[in-house]
Amino acid sequence: MNTAEILNKKECESSLKNVLDALYVLNGRWKLPVVLSIVQKPKRFNEIQTEVGGISPKVLANELRNLEQNEFIKRNVYATTPVTIIYEATEYSLTLKNVLQELDVWGKQHRDRIKQTMRS
Repeated sequence: MNTAEILNKKECESSLKNVLDALYVLNGRWKLPVVLSIVQKPKRFNEIQTEVGGISPKVLANELRNLEQNEFIKRNVYATTPVTIIYEATEYSLTLKNVLQELDVWGKQHRDRIKQTMRS
């Protein structure tokens, strides 16, 4: 094996670890849609659930907790009667902008490709 192959293998292994780390944090069907909902503007729980659509309250609560632990969102509790809880995006969540844009482009291309395949 020459040095170039070893470097490429190391780079590939490093990239794989990075991708696995990203997928670990962003895993599941709902995390990115929830982040997209909250990035638009701060929202209450029911607003997020309505906007995302199809997500159960239990799953949404778990996703919000996990996103908060990973510093993508902030949970603000206001001492009103009843208590008001507003979820807002953090600066860190904005680092997903390019990832989300690329997924948007790729998703459209994929959908178009599958439609084209089904017509053939």
